[in-house]
Amino acid sequence: MNLLDVKNLYKTFKGEKEPILYDVSFSLKKGDRMALIGPDGAGKTTLLRLISGLFSPDNNKSNPILIDGFSPCKNLDEIKKIIGYMPQKFGLYEDLTVIENLELYAGLKNIKGTKKEKSFEELLKFSGLTNFQNRQAGALSGGMKQKLGLSCVLLSKPKLLLLDEPSVGVDPVSRRDLIELTDKLSVENKISIIWATSYLDEAKFFENVILLQAGKKIYEGTPDNAKNAVSGLTFHTKEKYDNRTYLYDIMTKEKGIVDATIEGDKIRIVFENKNAVKNFHHPLFQTESTFEDFVMSAIEPKKHFLFQETEKIMQTAPNNIAIEAINLSKKYGDFKAANNINFKIKQGEIFGLLGPNGAGKSTTFKMLTGLIKPTKGSSTIMGFDINEKPISAKKNFGYMAQKFSLFGNLSVRQNINFFMGVYGVKRKIEDVIKGYELEKYLEYSANDLPLGYKQRLSLLCATISNPPVLFLDEPTSGVDPNSRREFWMRINSFVKNNSTVLVTTHFMDEAQFCDNVALVYRGEILVQGTPDELKNMAKTRTNNNPTMEDAFIYLIKKANQKTEVK
Repeated sequence: MNLLDVKNLYKTFKGEKEPILYDVSFSLKKGDRMALIGPDGAGKTTLLRLISGLFSPDNNKSNPILIDGFSPCKNLDEIKKIIGYMPQKFGLYEDLTVIENLELYAGLKNIKGTKKEKSFEELLKFSGLTNFQNRQAGALSGGMKQKLGLSCVLLSKPKLLLLDEPSVGVDPVSRRDLIELTDKLSVENKISIIWATSYLDEAKFFENVILLQAGKKIYEGTPDNAKNAVSGLTFHTKEKYDNRTYLYDIMTKEKGIVDATIEGDKIRIVFENKNAVKNFHHPLFQTESTFEDFVMSAIEPKKHFLFQETEKIMQTAPNNIAIEAINLSKKYGDFKAANNINFKIKQGEIFGLLGPNGAGKSTTFKMLTGLIKPTKGSSTIMGFDINEKPISAKKNFGYMAQKFSLFGNLSVRQNINFFMGVYGVKRKIEDVIKGYELEKYLEYSANDLPLGYKQRLSLLCATISNPPVLFLDEPTSGVDPNSRREFWMRINSFVKNNSTVLVTTHFMDEAQFCDNVALVYRGEILVQGTPDELKNMAKTRTNNNPTMEDAFIYLIKKANQKTEVK
């Protein structure tokens, strides 16, 4: 018997002509784990809210959703006993400690006495938070916050766990930990799990995957069967000139390409069919297909492959060094948030800062941009010291924050006009938004934009003055693969015209778009080099072809082992 049955589910929101979910059907057995994947606006969150009883289906009279035999529309009290729902923004109280948050949720769920104490002990041990129970939630790393949120949801011992983007903004090591925790739940307690995610590499950890697009289910099955669908259509190619120019040539001159992206010193291509492979005009080397290759071939391409037209950067950085960090350090009491950070970024280069949550990336970022002063050390932007000549330095860079930081209560038009005024940009707004496809959203409140369009608006405002340097702090967190491809095409167009980019990211495939990367851990630079150099460091007898994520996890674990030996 299935724990969950969804049959011919429809949902249309008031005022909309088209359903957000269209004839969706699937089932989930007790103890099974399913990944829910799809572009922004595909209907993932709506589906989870329908299952949890927060929304009502169009066809609720036919009971399109049954959980353990109960309908969310008719038996909501019973449903609340069966499910645990962790939304994208789970309501932790950051000024409360870990144990105080658990106490609060236990009270809300009327869990008392020895049952409560036993649950706390089990969950703290299970989540690895026993030694952090008296720490305020706001002081936890991103991964720890998610583990605490998961623990709060698990207090009621649900049969069905609904997780909406639980790993957004979480580093690869912590994401792997979260997946292992839920796998343990499934095996030991027979909890069924639906895990909605924008990280396509997570699909390989689940027995079943559902892919949604525009409210319709376009695939259901195993990740391996999905990969087989594009077997023989995925290749690497490499030429002697730079990858960004080569990528532009491929996407403008070649036909039959579903997806193309930079992967270290090579370019990865997914073709429409074998005929397109035969007609390709450059050398090809077949490579193993991935689940992401399948998704990019299955969803409708947005065709945002062309480089955006941008102005050439005319400023020349002294000694060709656009950004330099010199012994940057920051202490808070006895705690070293950053310790002797050193690197140089050449003009026209993309440089990636990688690292686990709490490693010191954001502290380094804030010192470089003048948001906080270093305890010691200095940094320069286009030759200007950020602390000695802050105005001159800040005129030379644009900044896109990790969290949406524009004026949410203003319209898109008003936000753009504001930034044009701040930077003295005297152009028609139609010229400014050209290529960003924001025309139909100009009168929308910025808060009401879909996530991918918020990202476009943020990037537009950060680059509105055509600065020679761009700081991008986790700019694509939570954004679907198609939108991320589009974003990086825009970034490549800026770099092609001599801009310099410093970016932080938890998407390891994006790290491969960088010319050089630095892996920050415990406030220090652990290793620095090209993406391929980092991957070569992680080669082992059992893994001779590591991914960027494999390299990240390997290097962090290796550093931990050295610390344990000491």
